[in-house]
Amino acid sequence: MTPIKCYPPKPPRVYLFGTCLVDLFFPEAGLDAMRLLEREGIAVDFPEDQTCCGQPAYTSGYQDEARAVAAAQLDLFPEPWPIVVPSGSCGGMLRHHYPKLFAGTPLEAKANELAGRVFELTEFLVHVCHLELEDRGAPETVAMHTSCSARREMGLAETGPALLAQLGRVTLVEQARAAECCGFGGTFAVRHPEVSAAMVEDKSRAIEAAGAERFVTSDCGCLMNIAGRLAHRDSEVEGEHIASYLWRRVGQ
Repeated sequence: MTPIKCYPPKPPRVYLFGTCLVDLFFPEAGLDAMRLLEREGIAVDFPEDQTCCGQPAYTSGYQDEARAVAAAQLDLFPEPWPIVVPSGSCGGMLRHHYPKLFAGTPLEAKANELAGRVFELTEFLVHVCHLELEDRGAPETVAMHTSCSARREMGLAETGPALLAQLGRVTLVEQARAAECCGFGGTFAVRHPEVSAAMVEDKSRAIEAAGAERFVTSDCGCLMNIAGRLAHRDSEVEGEHIASYLWRRVGQ
């Protein structure tokens, strides 16, 4: 696997940027991300004043509103520690779009400095922690869904599958058109509900057709969207954030 950037040695301490969807809908995924990091001997600091990264406003064209939300985050991570994000979507916003959002403003330097410390969770576990896993779970067939942001914006198509491949009792199956979007896309699902519904229907059918008993993803937007559609179809396939899946199989 070819790293996409120069990675630091494993640090003694990191920040966790929790994301809105983790906070509101999947808090256990955030806690399990912390547990995985602490398992590696890393202390985790969670600034409680953190809020949205500003992506919903940003991708909807509301630059000023996004900038106001994003500016509130810049002062919350003052120490030079890595910032680990359990989401390729929010990680992409912090790493790639904060520098654009604050270009030419007094906060440009601060935004650029913060962006350089941002790591998506699976990226950090693979390339910084060099995580090694011993599977303690029951045999299971799993499909991995890598979000569009993680795959294309962050260049992390391989890190999630690389972690799952270490689980000796997990059979990782490839779904048809695995690189295609699930249809969530933040506010895209709200602005284009019919298109979004068709896309997630295709994704759900592909996961079922692959023979997966479970699908795993590192983005909670995708998790919520695909799991919701599978439940609507009365499917037996369940979904889980990769942090929770890994912790459940190796950490307890």
